[in-house]
Amino acid sequence: MRVKKPVKLKPKERKILEQLISKGTEKVRKITRCRILLLADEGKTDTQIIESLSVARNTVRQVRSRYVHDGLEAAINEQPRSGAPQRISGRQKAKITALACSDPPEGRSRWTLRLIADRVVELELVDTISHQTVKRILKKNELKPHLKKHWCIGQITSAFIWHMEEVLDIYERAYDPLLPVICFDECPCQLIGDVVAPIPMKPGRAERQDYHYRRNGTCCIMIAFEPLAGTRIIEVKEQRTKKDYAHFMKKLQATYPDAEKIILVQDNLNTHNPSSFYETFPSETAFRLSQRFQMVYTPKKASWLNMAEIDLSALSKQCLDRRIGDVKDLSKEVHAWANERNHHKATVKWQFTKNNAREKLDRHYHSIRN
Repeated sequence: MRVKKPVKLKPKERKILEQLISKGTEKVRKITRCRILLLADEGKTDTQIIESLSVARNTVRQVRSRYVHDGLEAAINEQPRSGAPQRISGRQKAKITALACSDPPEGRSRWTLRLIADRVVELELVDTISHQTVKRILKKNELKPHLKKHWCIGQITSAFIWHMEEVLDIYERAYDPLLPVICFDECPCQLIGDVVAPIPMKPGRAERQDYHYRRNGTCCIMIAFEPLAGTRIIEVKEQRTKKDYAHFMKKLQATYPDAEKIILVQDNLNTHNPSSFYETFPSETAFRLSQRFQMVYTPKKASWLNMAEIDLSALSKQCLDRRIGDVKDLSKEVHAWANERNHHKATVKWQFTKNNAREKLDRHYHSIRN
């Protein structure tokens, strides 16, 4: 008969175990080992400990043996495990990563995990590999073949930097009701109508929409967004001509009767200048209107500097992600969206400053001076 190894805890050891259990922050397995030692110290048999803690007999014996031969720390902590040998070497992982970064095969728009796994075997880099293993390898290198991000930045010249810093400087100013900062932008919008009326959603069944649709032309959404006030003015126009721009600006300036100057941040589209006023209104009106604005232009291919574009992105996701086939209905919907955003004073927390630009684009600043 095998002699049981007696467990006699020192007062200090017992206190440590009780504290570990009371904290409740350790892993369950470690707390179970602590309980085994405490019960063993109280004179409980293996069978009694097994029934009390619902553990295997071999676990109780191992904890007892480790305490007697190696001490308290060895008894309650995990023992190092050898683990299975690594099947994929570092060199093979590097080749798999390089393959994921290469152009996809003909007939494919991008790599998929299964496609990479098949190609790796074809190239005899490994004998066999699952797509889940490929996923883990790519995850370590933060590679996501299924994703694609779009970005747009123009050639960074001295003119680009001048316009960029002018816009960023304006964004850093404190709110001044006499000099309101307004970001203006516009975007085309397709009018898409249903050929067959959608079937409404019911419990257990999603809304059903027919694949057929009717194109009813296009229109233009114009928005003037004041970030520091969290307000916007929005209109739906059938076109985006100089006259449409001029009438919108006339309405905009009337909204700020007490402003000394309206600082207008916009892109440099050919309609976005005071010449549109002169082609729409009498000379006296056009000149007076032009004096109401200080027009500031974002650099070419730098629309990301215009906060109105961010508000338009919110509009697209929250309101326009559906079929709307009539200008009147579209106008009603976008005005409802704008009224709600104005009520909650939804705004943009702009974080990119001149100092950030000088730090991130430092090499460009140096290159234009050389």
